[in-house]
Amino acid sequence: MAKPVVVVTGISGNLGSRLLPLLGSFSVIGVDVNPPRTDSELRFESMDLGQESSTRALYELLRDTHAYAVVHLAFVIDPVRTGVLDVERMWQINVAGTARVMEAVTEANRSTDDGVRQFIFPSSVSAYGPNLPAPATEESPLAAHTLPYAIHKKQSDEVVQQRCTSLRGCSVYILRPHIFAGASVQNYLMGCFHGTPNGKSERAQKMREEGKRLPVILPRGQQYLDNKIQFVHVDDMARLVQHILKREPETQRLTVLNVAGSGEPLTFDRCIQMAQAKLVRVPGRWTMQQILKAGWKLKISAIPPQAVPYMTGEYIMNTDRLRRFLGPEYEHVIRYTVTDAFADSFRGEKATA
Repeated sequence: MAKPVVVVTGISGNLGSRLLPLLGSFSVIGVDVNPPRTDSELRFESMDLGQESSTRALYELLRDTHAYAVVHLAFVIDPVRTGVLDVERMWQINVAGTARVMEAVTEANRSTDDGVRQFIFPSSVSAYGPNLPAPATEESPLAAHTLPYAIHKKQSDEVVQQRCTSLRGCSVYILRPHIFAGASVQNYLMGCFHGTPNGKSERAQKMREEGKRLPVILPRGQQYLDNKIQFVHVDDMARLVQHILKREPETQRLTVLNVAGSGEPLTFDRCIQMAQAKLVRVPGRWTMQQILKAGWKLKISAIPPQAVPYMTGEYIMNTDRLRRFLGPEYEHVIRYTVTDAFADSFRGEKATA
C-alpha cells in the first residue's frame, strides 16, 4: 500500500530538518528554495513562495500527487542568516506566501475528491505581542507590533483563520509555539543569550573566530530581570507535528494550540545565568535600541533593533489546551521542560569548554 503523501514547505529550515526523520511512514515532498542536507528519503521541489507563480506550481503538485497533508513551515525568521533583509520581500514570502499555499490547497481540494485532509501552520507566541498582562490563551487577541517577524506571524495567523473555511474537507491546525530552543536552533533571541556575533561583516567573522561573545544588553530596573519567558524544544515541536499527521483529522475545521515546554517559565535573570552570559545594563529602552541599531548597522549583530519590546517585555502562554489535546501522549510528545530545552541550547558550548 502506498504511503500517504505529505508536502512540507520550508523543508530546509531547522524545524523541517528535525521533522523529516520522523516522517518515515509518509512519502515526503519537500518544498524550498534550496534542498536540505539530509540522508532521509524525500522528493525535493525547488519553489519560491514569494513569487505569485508558486500558487499554480504548488496546486499542480498537490493535485498530481494526491497529497494527504501540507505542513507549511516556510517563513523568514532571521533576516541576516537568510539574506532576506528587505521587509517587503519578507512579507511576500511570509504573509503572501501563506495565502498562496492556502489558495493552492483550496484549488486542489476543489478539483479532486481525495484532496488535502490536514493543513498545519506554525504561528508564534510573538503574534500575541510583547507585553501580556496574563498568560495568553488561544482566544487572546493577536497584538504583535514593531518587529516585522512578529507582525508577519500575526498576519499569517489571521490569513489561516480567515481562509480555513474554504479548505473543503480539510482540518486546519494553527500551532503557536514559544521560542524554539535546542542544540540545533539559531534565532535572534537565543543568539542574544549565546552572545554570538552573527553579523555578516569581516569584523563579526573575526570575533567569531576569536571566540568573542557579545553581552546581553538590558535597561536598568529589576523588572527586566524578573520578566518570565518560556521555550519549546524544536524536537518536541517536530514530534507534535508528527503526532498530528498520524492521528485522525479533527471533526472541527480549526484547531489552535499554544505550545511550550512543560514546567515553569524561566526569568531573564536565570537565562543569563544558565547561558553564562555577560550582562550590561543601560539607562533605558531607548539606549538599548540605539546599541542594537549600531550592532545591526555595523553588521556585527543579527538581532534586529525592532526586537527591543520582545526582549524587555513578558509574554507567556497557557498550554492547558495542548495537554488536553495530547492526553496520555503528552509526555511522549513534549519531553523537555522549559528549563531543559533552554539548557540543551548550550550543551555543545559547555562540552567544548
